[in-house]
Amino acid sequence: MLIIGVDTGGTFTDFIWQDGDKQGEYKLLSTPQNPAAAVLTGLRHIAGNKSYRLVHGSTVATNALLEKDGARTALITNRGFEDLIEIGRQDRPELYQLQVVKHPPLVPAEFRYGLPGRVAQSGEIIEELDETALGPLLDELEGANIESIAVSLLFSFSNPKHELLIGKHLECLGLPVSLSHQTLAEFREYERTSTTLINAYVAPRMERYLAELEAEVAPNRFRIMQSNGGSISAQTARRESVRTILSGPAGGALGAATIGRQSGQHKLISFDMGGTSTDVSLIDGELPLTTESTIAGYPVKVPMIDIHTVGAGGGSIARLDRGGSLQVGPQSAGAEPGPICFGRGRELTVTDANLFLGRLIPDQFLGGAMTLEPAKVGQSMRILAAEMELDPAELAEGILAVANTTMERAIKKISVEKGFDPREFCLFSFGGAGGMHAADLARLLQIPKVMIPTAPGILSACGMLFADVIKDYSQTVMLGQEQLSPARLKSLLQPLERQAEIDLQREGVPQKRIELQPLLDMRYCGQSFELMIPLSAEFIASFHQKHAQVYGYSNPHKPLEVVNLRLRAFGRPPRRAAQQQPACGPVPEQQAQLGTSSAVFSGQACETAIFARNRLATGNQIQGPAILVEYSSTIVLPPDCRAEVDPYGHLLIELQGVES
Repeated sequence: MLIIGVDTGGTFTDFIWQDGDKQGEYKLLSTPQNPAAAVLTGLRHIAGNKSYRLVHGSTVATNALLEKDGARTALITNRGFEDLIEIGRQDRPELYQLQVVKHPPLVPAEFRYGLPGRVAQSGEIIEELDETALGPLLDELEGANIESIAVSLLFSFSNPKHELLIGKHLECLGLPVSLSHQTLAEFREYERTSTTLINAYVAPRMERYLAELEAEVAPNRFRIMQSNGGSISAQTARRESVRTILSGPAGGALGAATIGRQSGQHKLISFDMGGTSTDVSLIDGELPLTTESTIAGYPVKVPMIDIHTVGAGGGSIARLDRGGSLQVGPQSAGAEPGPICFGRGRELTVTDANLFLGRLIPDQFLGGAMTLEPAKVGQSMRILAAEMELDPAELAEGILAVANTTMERAIKKISVEKGFDPREFCLFSFGGAGGMHAADLARLLQIPKVMIPTAPGILSACGMLFADVIKDYSQTVMLGQEQLSPARLKSLLQPLERQAEIDLQREGVPQKRIELQPLLDMRYCGQSFELMIPLSAEFIASFHQKHAQVYGYSNPHKPLEVVNLRLRAFGRPPRRAAQQQPACGPVPEQQAQLGTSSAVFSGQACETAIFARNRLATGNQIQGPAILVEYSSTIVLPPDCRAEVDPYGHLLIELQGVES
């Protein structure tokens, strides 16, 4: 059957399809006012009347949170704890900011309701829930035109009786209800409440979006990418929308890890530069997971691939700040109006700077399907350059330098700040704009090798086709070191394992394709944060080793504890092995050359060869300066770089003067 992967971005919506041995790619400008419109247009173009299966990375939940455009949501909690989400934590993310503006809570005070009733940490009920208070509450919720409800009670992960009772009473309203013990069965009431509230806040918008797609896509052939690198059914995504917050970037990280592994590259820094933002992740043999993500200033504690995002993309706008300095991003021209070179934009962007410097070929963008307009870019570049008293080419290179510096800081945040040396990794570059910046960024970080996969501009969509079905489960246990026998841990994990097998079979995964991975959240006694460690015979030694890597020290004599049990349940679908390019003898690189053009590097105009990447064969080598064009992306090789095509068609770039 035809299988289609779709990734909705801020500028382009990307499609990849596989039909037996055939495959292809397709890109459309996104439709921000109605993201489903671009998705449906692309599906009709690719499939026509043919049936297909769809795996989709959606930005609907993300945008609802970023734009504060979610549902009219109510929060029900314990009496006296209604303001918990507004009080939050005492963290100061901006230590030197004298005028900090806190993010407003997603639910205003008038829609936060406290009920009598209390459960102790042990799960013992110390005050029964007063059900007589639920009648007036239902009347208030109806009168307030509430669209979604979050219920988060203290210690419901130890005993969910009161949450279940409230949920049963709320059924008569016919509204989506998110119960915290089902969304996140863990301690830390602020983070659990925030995660549950976000799930309730974005669920109705996700429901409308999925319903629009399901009008054309068969529900049983429709899966949604999660932030943890796995997919779930559209039906599950309706209930657990919070798990799709970073689904698009997760597809890219998964694609990078899978393709890197196929090519023998296990230590990667994934670099995904799209039209609106750049996403980076460090992959040291396996995808990094975190439960400490913050989106738009709100904690989201469900497991996600550890991805750091910055507002630097091809559409990032270049402008002068109040002091006259050049700023690039985080504002983006997006798909509407887009960069100036697209024909409708009015503000200079990173894409415009690349075109002005000759690093984009106007008649080769999207395989020639979209012609760029350099004359309009030149006029705007000269106006801003005159205002700054700079040469226009100097300004254009300055725009790229500022964007590259922003992305350099992002990579240092996921590598140097976490105890990793980026020079030991390969920079895995993808996204529509990644290939134009990868070599310069690698040189800034002294990374000796860059890998650019085939069809890099749609790799996030491609990663979705690689996705397993994955479900994450957790349970707070608070066990001291003297209680950490393997037998006891395995016994405590059994309820999670039973639930995982039931859920995966509901997702259509046969028993023989289910794999379970137990994990532990561990810390030294007295610490406030945990490390996630796989459960094995050596899990205590693994914790000390991980602690030393992350924090620079370990103390094997200090007592430790397990805070949470975790379980990752995988449904592994059958897959074909990656195919190497057929051996066809030596093919001269010149056969792929389309001509030459002038491009600017370090202030100097250079005659630059232009190659059609799809004509290159395994073993072909290209010496910079050169520009490689393909449908989904453009790759720039500065003068000090050499590229070679590997057996899978991927491009390996080596930087001269940077030692491995």
